Amino acid sequence: MEKVLVTGGMGFIGRHLVERLRKENEVIVLDRIGGDIRKDLMHISEKDLEGVRKVYHLAAEADVKSSAEELFDNNILSTFALLQKMRACNVKEIIFTSSSTVYGEPPVIPTPESYGPLKPISFYGASKLSCEAMISSFCFSYGMEASIFRLANVIGEGCHGVIKDFIEKLRRDSKALEILGDGKQKKSYLYIDDAIDGILSGHAKRESRVEIYNLGSDDWVEVTEIARIVAEAMKIKPELRFKDEFNGRGWVGDVKTMLLDCSHIKEKGWRAKGSREAVELTVRELLGKA
Repeated sequence: MEKVLVTGGMGFIGRHLVERLRKENEVIVLDRIGGDIRKDLMHISEKDLEGVRKVYHLAAEADVKSSAEELFDNNILSTFALLQKMRACNVKEIIFTSSSTVYGEPPVIPTPESYGPLKPISFYGASKLSCEAMISSFCFSYGMEASIFRLANVIGEGCHGVIKDFIEKLRRDSKALEILGDGKQKKSYLYIDDAIDGILSGHAKRESRVEIYNLGSDDWVEVTEIARIVAEAMKIKPELRFKDEFNGRGWVGDVKTMLLDCSHIKEKGWRAKGSREAVELTVRELLGKA
């Protein structure tokens, strides 16, 4: 039984990952409860890392609309602090959850891990790409190893984001639903169980010092279609109202079209549900109908 540390272990993805890891590992969970991610990671003690074989680094400011300052402190500086502690305690392996937002708006769809140059259009994407670079440099400088997972939109029981937002809006007003942007944003959605499968199988089969994997479904769903799926499950027919302030985007930095080429992780035997199936299952779970 290995001893592992999970940062962000009480978040949406973290809770599901910890549940799986505890079946075969001794798991130490680190998370902030209204605290400061960077300070938490700076104050990890040698005792916390004693005997730890690998770190699953999920702790991050996850709101894509957060300010550059928040993302710099809670994502970039916190990751640097963690890597320093790992180096000091001779912990050699890190598994990092990155994001599809590192690609920005690439002309190549589906987008492979080899695509470049990477030009994020959001501060969130920039922070994740910065963390990837920091992790890579520590690995090659200090003999560490890393698995980096660029995730599509991960959904399922306990998730935040567009599905939960639509449900909450329609519970307040079943006659009309406000949609941010033009509703034509098309993105890949990945069910949480498939995401955890990918993370666990991918790093177990890593073939290089720093391995990067896309994790997403093979298809995408438009935001307007998600609204229809939610409304149908709630047995209502609201008027769809579009709040289009940013040229079709939902907010500044919103990527309108995202689909990942996941051939690399599929070579390891991984498969995922389609986006629509993931959305429908998540809607049922959030409505308590699963």
